[in-house]
Amino acid sequence: MRHRLRRAGAQTFLALRVRNFRLYFIGQVVSVSGTWMQTVALALLILSRQLHGNGVDVGAATAVQYLPMLLFGTLGGLVADRVDKRKLLVITQACAGVLAVALALLTEFRVVTMWEVFVLATLLGVVNLLTNPTRQAFVSEMVGRELLPNAVSLNSVLMNSARVVGPAIGGVLIFTVGYAACFYVNAASYVAVIVALLAMRPSELCSSGRVARAKGQVREGLRYVWDNRGLRVPLLAMAVVGTLAFNFTTTLPLLAKYTFHGGAGTYSTFTVAMGAGAMLGGLLVAHRSRPSAGMLGLIGIGFGVTIALVGLSPTEPLTVVALAFMGVFSIAFIATGNAIVQLTSDPSMRGRVMSLYSIAFIGSAPIGAPLMGWISDTTSPRVALVIGAVGAAAASVPLARRWLVGRRSHPDARVQNAHVRPHLAPAARPALPPRLTSRPTEPRSGDVAAS
Repeated sequence: MRHRLRRAGAQTFLALRVRNFRLYFIGQVVSVSGTWMQTVALALLILSRQLHGNGVDVGAATAVQYLPMLLFGTLGGLVADRVDKRKLLVITQACAGVLAVALALLTEFRVVTMWEVFVLATLLGVVNLLTNPTRQAFVSEMVGRELLPNAVSLNSVLMNSARVVGPAIGGVLIFTVGYAACFYVNAASYVAVIVALLAMRPSELCSSGRVARAKGQVREGLRYVWDNRGLRVPLLAMAVVGTLAFNFTTTLPLLAKYTFHGGAGTYSTFTVAMGAGAMLGGLLVAHRSRPSAGMLGLIGIGFGVTIALVGLSPTEPLTVVALAFMGVFSIAFIATGNAIVQLTSDPSMRGRVMSLYSIAFIGSAPIGAPLMGWISDTTSPRVALVIGAVGAAAASVPLARRWLVGRRSHPDARVQNAHVRPHLAPAARPALPPRLTSRPTEPRSGDVAAS
């Protein structure tokens, strides 16, 4: 029994044996915890007596932060394909830290207004326009194709462990010191990821090379995705789910304040519960590491059901329990979709494809966040959550049908996973890169991955 548990643990955390990814993972734990701390503090600052905001204001602040991604996301992906991803991430993280300091100073001296919140959120969106597709694509360069599903899932665990730690610390800081302290801590947290990036060994990165400049490369990327059903269908489903369901930075603070009449503590509890569930979901996906479109559809339907449970839960304790289950499905949906898109993409298109993935999940916020904020204000946060639940389940049905068709055609369910890895020979098995006692594999022109 002990041997089986040890083997399961080794399989779950396999990608952490790669030194560069391990450094990245540690740095991101600190940095993303700070980001979630700022996210909680900003939403509550908008709803506080200092700014007198409402649900629409919270949604609008979220929207302007992701508007650059919606409008220019493919350009950010093209930049990621053309430049050194590690160096670009160092620059973008430094810029994000400066913006956090600016927000902290404005809040500390009590001169912050909604307009300044919107401006700083927009500038952060410009930074994330480059950061998100670059960070997604960089994962595959750190670990190679074979360990990519495991690394993506562990990266999702990382994001959601931060979702637990960040809001918990943020709630304490808001109660004891004030909102500005959260913004200062977030600014300092960017130092950790910058140090981790600089400490990496560039010679151990599995880079597929940079894409040379040419005309029409953005259109080429869009055409590539549209002509590839294995990319088109999952990305369309993710766009619907991202628009209607992934608006928790808008709906959860409104649920905490207006439905349960709570404050920073209630919102932090909700966020921590969702993050704890997401950590478990990420570990389960990391252990399995066999993504398929059918699996994504089934997870999406489960995600919709659990969102509905959150929206319909009559008491705060039941809501916390439902949020934990929702967290499991939310991160499983994100990690599975991410791995499918990466494994189906060509290396030369990696940044552009992942920019479309970022648009689907993040760039859809300028549409979804104000819409959910308006629905929450005019009806209730419960109604907004139920609408998101219906959208998530409906968008996932076409993918789930592929699973049913695959089960009928192939009684052995493992056969249906073959379409996710079109560039691997049938007998190929995930393996550790050489020198996971030593170093990752050297770059191979035939590797196919994206983050």
